[in-house]
Amino acid sequence: MITFILIAPENPGNSGAVLRSMKNFEFASLMLIDPKFDLNNEEFRNRAKWANDLVKKVKVRKYDLKKLRKDFDYLIATTAKLGRDYNISRSPISPEQLAEKLSDLDKKSKLGIIIGRESTGLNNEEISICDFTVTIPTSKDYGTMNISHAATIIMYELFKQQNKENITSHIIPITEKEKEHLYKILEESMKKMNFTTEEKKNTQRTLWKKIIGKSFLSKREAFALMGFLKKIK
Repeated sequence: MITFILIAPENPGNSGAVLRSMKNFEFASLMLIDPKFDLNNEEFRNRAKWANDLVKKVKVRKYDLKKLRKDFDYLIATTAKLGRDYNISRSPISPEQLAEKLSDLDKKSKLGIIIGRESTGLNNEEISICDFTVTIPTSKDYGTMNISHAATIIMYELFKQQNKENITSHIIPITEKEKEHLYKILEESMKKMNFTTEEKKNTQRTLWKKIIGKSFLSKREAFALMGFLKKIK
């Protein structure tokens, strides 16, 4: 199940437009984190148009990154700001690549796609808790998109992919709990390695977490990786 998560949305019309697009592309779960309006806002409901049935299902939550992380098997950040090679957290994939990756997952997996503030987007801390980031290729002259437009493009790519025949439905992905266990084993293995600086160790930690997040490992792959890491002395 995919949930679209808006962080501190300011414009009720934009959030309503996100709901309308969700209706177009058969998504039903929207979460608003610290919205600057309530669900009875007239502009919000008017822009939602024929998606008023989804308004009743909207979840409103307080800002809590740790709880948000625990609620989902995978968290995916969106950003207009591209990172360079050394900025691992902001090394993104495209919406089309995202759709291809998600097609391999069990439909029961809980996925959250986080869309940042209209004014400032997501900060580095918010991006760092996510498994990886997605960005939409846009003009170099003006790359920032309206949140409803960005969400709609992502929904379209996901919808398009979901309607293709899925030949990997037999693959069982790891859960968030199993992923956290893998991270713990990775951490234990890193303690046995000699890093010249703490910064280099942190870089490797971030790098491997992003690799694991982007890979959508199956249980078989994850257990094989755990076994390999445990052999490091």
